Amino acid sequence: MASRSDRPKLVIDFNGSKPLGEVVYVALREAIIKNQFKSGERLMETELADEMMVSRTPVREAVRKLQSEGYVIMLPRKGTYVTSLTIQDVNDVFEIRGALESMAAARAAERASSEEIAEIRQFIESEAILWDSTDLARTIRCDIQFHSMVYRASKNTKVENLINDLREQTQRLRSSTLSRPGQVRFALEEHRKILSAIEARDAKSARDASIAHVERSREVMLELLSYQT
Repeated sequence: MASRSDRPKLVIDFNGSKPLGEVVYVALREAIIKNQFKSGERLMETELADEMMVSRTPVREAVRKLQSEGYVIMLPRKGTYVTSLTIQDVNDVFEIRGALESMAAARAAERASSEEIAEIRQFIESEAILWDSTDLARTIRCDIQFHSMVYRASKNTKVENLINDLREQTQRLRSSTLSRPGQVRFALEEHRKILSAIEARDAKSARDASIAHVERSREVMLELLSYQT
């Protein structure tokens, strides 16, 4: 069912300037990224339309766009389902993420200005109290912000752009891993290790800390997948 009782109701803003189909698409994509719709769950267009108080047309448009981006799969005569993550999907994404993020961390250790490093340190210390697992959306924003600051400090715009292109795929995985009890605390400590290496201008340690951070996330995601199979 599209309207499970344990899922927050989809509410959209009818007062914005964006086309209705785009608003519906964003709402559905965010719900999938935040795992409010589970892997393999069927999406019923009629129920979704009723829930968001729109016609089926913008829902159908949104679903087609989500299919083109790989978030859902439409099976003839069976319906639309949230795409299931596979072990291969997880390994592929984390392999790319590990290579790019470790490179960015190493380059940041070599190239970041003192002002950039101080800014990252201030962010970590000021945002640490906000890393509250009961507010997953806030936690994800903090996680993204930290990594974005490291990417910029690497002074390699190509790497930064590649990582940002990968963000849509890692966002769904990030939501899963950070929702695991205790993972937020580990992630924050790992961020501090990466920053300490950058502050010490130790490119190898920054790379190693970044790889360890990504590897822990990969292991958590694979463990979560094992529970679903």
